[in-house]
Parts: sequence; C-alpha cells; structure tokens
Amino acid sequence: MATGAVDIHTHIVPVSFPAYAGRHANVRWPSMAPGHDCRHGNVMIAGKVFRTVSDECWSIERRLEVMEASRVGCQVLSPMPELLSYWLEPEDAQTLGRHVNDTIAAMVADGAGRFSGLGMVPLQDPDLAVRELEHLMKSGGFRGVEIGTNVNGVSIADPRFAPFFQAAEALDAAIFVHALHPAATDRLIGPAPPALVLFPCETATAIASLIMGGIIGRHPKLRIAFSHGGGVFALVLPRLMHGWKLMPGMKEKVPEAPATQARRLFYDTLVYDKDTLGFLIERFGKTQLCVGTDHPFLIEERDPVGAVETLGLEPADQELLLSGNARRFLGETA
Repeated sequence: MATGAVDIHTHIVPVSFPAYAGRHANVRWPSMAPGHDCRHGNVMIAGKVFRTVSDECWSIERRLEVMEASRVGCQVLSPMPELLSYWLEPEDAQTLGRHVNDTIAAMVADGAGRFSGLGMVPLQDPDLAVRELEHLMKSGGFRGVEIGTNVNGVSIADPRFAPFFQAAEALDAAIFVHALHPAATDRLIGPAPPALVLFPCETATAIASLIMGGIIGRHPKLRIAFSHGGGVFALVLPRLMHGWKLMPGMKEKVPEAPATQARRLFYDTLVYDKDTLGFLIERFGKTQLCVGTDHPFLIEERDPVGAVETLGLEPADQELLLSGNARRFLGETA
C-alpha cells in the first residue's frame, strides 16, 4: 500500500479510441487527434474539439512525476466525465466503457500500487449497468465506478436507478458522483464556464435528491462520494433540515434526518479555499472528507496536501483527510 495522500478525484483519457463499429447513425463517438505538441492530444466528440488534454491523462510516468511533486501516494483513476456517454445507445456505451475500463485496469496493474480504479457503466440502461458493474467488480483492479449527477437530464435518484444502487451496495462497490451536463446552462451569462458556477449546484441537487428520494436511507452500507466538496450542498442542508422538521409529511417520507444521512456520505476537498474546507469539516465531519484534485485538468488543485495542512488539524485528524477517509471510501479499511 503506497504511503502519502490518496486522491479520489482524478481522471483519465485513453491515448486512443477504437473506430466506431456499431450500427447507429449520428453517434457522438469520441476519438483522439494530435495536439499542439507531442505531449498533448485533442479529444474529439461529434467532429469538434471537446478538450485538449496532456499526456498525464494516459501516461503512468507523467502522472507519477506530478504525484511526487504534490505528495500524493495514490491516485484513484476515473474516466473524464464526458466519456460516461449516457447519450449513446446502451450497446455502444457498453463497448466504449469496456475500452475505457480496460485502460484504467492496465494503468492500475502497471502502476506499482500507486493507482486504484473507478470504472464506468452504461447507466442509461440500468439493467445493463448492473451487469457491467458485476463484470467490473469481478475483473479485479476496480474499487467501484464513477457516475454522473444525471442521465440525460434524469436525476440519478429517480426510481429507475434504484437497482443499480442496490447492486453497488451488495457488490461493495464505491461510487464517485461527478457533476455532468448541469441544468440552467442557458441562463449563465458571461465567460465563466458551467464547471465553475453550475457544477456545485448540480451536485447539491443530486445529493438532496438521493437523500430525500430514499436511496441513502435504504442503503446504509453504500459508500458514495461527491466531487467538488459536494458543491453547495453544505449551504443547502440547514434549509433542508428546517423544512424536514416543519413541513407536513416530510418526516413520514424521510424518517432519518437529512443531516444524519449527509454525515454518512463522502466529499472531496476540491474547494480551493481554507475557510470553505473548514466549514465542510464542521458540517459533515472530519471522517467524511477525502483529498480530491481533478488532476490532470487545468482547474486542478496543485497542492492538495498543503491545502489540508493549512487547517492546522491534529495529526490524527489530518491523516484522516489525507488518506484514512479515502481508504475507507474505497473499502480498503473498515
């Protein structure tokens, strides 16, 4: 087991994608095109550049260089969220997912214990997603999966996805939830991209829905973590609690307090601010926060250990945030 911080929020992009071999027209099948130099590539989706990425997306050696500099002992590898591809036909998403998952598995196998894997499943078809999750967890090299906050505009708390969460609990699979295609992009004015403003709102909506929709309450052993510190959910929670206490019928439908359920979930530390991080500890507990960086993208936190160190925690508590909580989320420790 590698020593050092455990980063639960990092992404990969395969160095290449197979040519589309399915039977559907107008498919948003990804491909790679050369970047501006040998260390970069362009992820192409629907014939357009979705994102220019560095070779840290697929190169173990390059990732290890950055990990050493940032004092990260282990990275949890998950797909770039756009690769989740819920908009593809399920059979195509399964094929693409197998390719992405194979890439992650190979990196884990060749990484000398420095990586863990979270794969992807075609959640647009919940039954197929369960079968793929079973396949993934039996294959070795994976601790669970990454999923988006919604599937083509449908909340992951919708009853249609209940079998998936039931299976994840039964299979002891960790789930990392990342904001994806947030609502209200048409109402965002100015140069700030949705990732900066709307991802936090999208994530908070997903958490509130999973709690109030009963998923978290029905599956107490489910290990589920949320990107970007849970977004703005820490601010929404007191309002949710106020309504839960006062509004008729809410306690009958949700017997366990939302705040209690919220303290069973995990959240990454990717909030870029000491005071905000301290607030999350106060709101959710020192046992529920895990290091997250968004490596290797532009928005990443480049000194995740330093961000935790600025809090001035007791050594044992600091170690929880740096690695202990993450290993519990991954199912490596009780």
